[in-house]
Amino acid sequence: MYFSSKRTRPACNALLNHNLKHMDYSLFFIVLILLAFGLISLFSASAIYASNKGLDSIFYAKKQALYILAGLGLMAFTARLNLEKTRKLIKPGVALIIALLGLTFLMPPVARVHRWIPLGFMKLQPSEFAKIALVLYLADFFDRRASQIAADWKTLLKPLGVMGVILALIALEPDLGTPVLMFGISLFIFFAAGVKLRLVLLPITAILPVLIFEIVSHPYRLNRLKTFLAPFQDTTGTGYQLAQSLLAVGSGGWLGKGLGASKLKLMYLPEPHTDFIFPVIAEELGLLGSLFIVLLFIALLIKGARIARNAPSFYTTLAALGLTLTLTLQAFFNLAMSTGLIPTKGIPLPFFSYGGSSMLTSMIAVGLILNISAHRS
Repeated sequence: MYFSSKRTRPACNALLNHNLKHMDYSLFFIVLILLAFGLISLFSASAIYASNKGLDSIFYAKKQALYILAGLGLMAFTARLNLEKTRKLIKPGVALIIALLGLTFLMPPVARVHRWIPLGFMKLQPSEFAKIALVLYLADFFDRRASQIAADWKTLLKPLGVMGVILALIALEPDLGTPVLMFGISLFIFFAAGVKLRLVLLPITAILPVLIFEIVSHPYRLNRLKTFLAPFQDTTGTGYQLAQSLLAVGSGGWLGKGLGASKLKLMYLPEPHTDFIFPVIAEELGLLGSLFIVLLFIALLIKGARIARNAPSFYTTLAALGLTLTLTLQAFFNLAMSTGLIPTKGIPLPFFSYGGSSMLTSMIAVGLILNISAHRS
């Protein structure tokens, strides 16, 4: 495959052979099943929570259904895009995302953090859209500059700089979980682009001191780390949320207590409809139901990896891989957090957790992956 910073046309003419009849419909159906399970689970997890806040019991489920419909529209739109022509919008899009991330610091804080821009009908969370923007930027950069990187490692300074600015702004909100997730996905793209291992280790060695400083300088993060190591040591304090989560997961048994029968969602588990929705699912559907959801995400990962492998160009290969990992690694991070395998972080479960920005970006990612699958060489 020919790489050149001057190349403006796709690596092969297959990018022009775009037909939705070739789209990977099995991946589309996997996403539909996840959306259906997600909406049902959200209603179950949020009904009592909404009622206790004086809202209609289906308040959160109705809003999530609207987000799903809007997401399906965005998915259909992105599935039809000309990916080569829209590449010129990537750099302006990254600049817009950086500007929106900066704008969040001028907005009123919510729970002492600056992550959202109120729009009236929803709260826009730019960090969610930053995931898509960073993946597309890195895919575009490595497609155009791969040969230069082999000759001069300093070429990597540009993508590392852009990545550093985006991750730093998100970390200052403060939010440490999302930058860690995005950093991991970026490293996968570096590997897939053929960057030498010793060069990939450079950003790792650079970010480790920053990560340690961020943990040590914020007492609540140290407390989360201690809670992760001993979740039942302080069940009424810092370990309360994780302890309740583990109790919910463990009490589900093989088949669960039945849909809607969770006890821990009765105001024992804080915010059961957002980041900690999986424990409610595990309690109601049991181990078998939980494994079914895990298998759906694994199937999504396999399908996305195959689409990336068969993509018509290097750019679409990296884009499909990065977008697939954005969905699946985020899901596995959330599942690991809910079951005490990693420290607690504010990372939503794609297609399940309540939130407009998360749902819209997830569906945009799905639309782009389906777009890439619809090309035949």
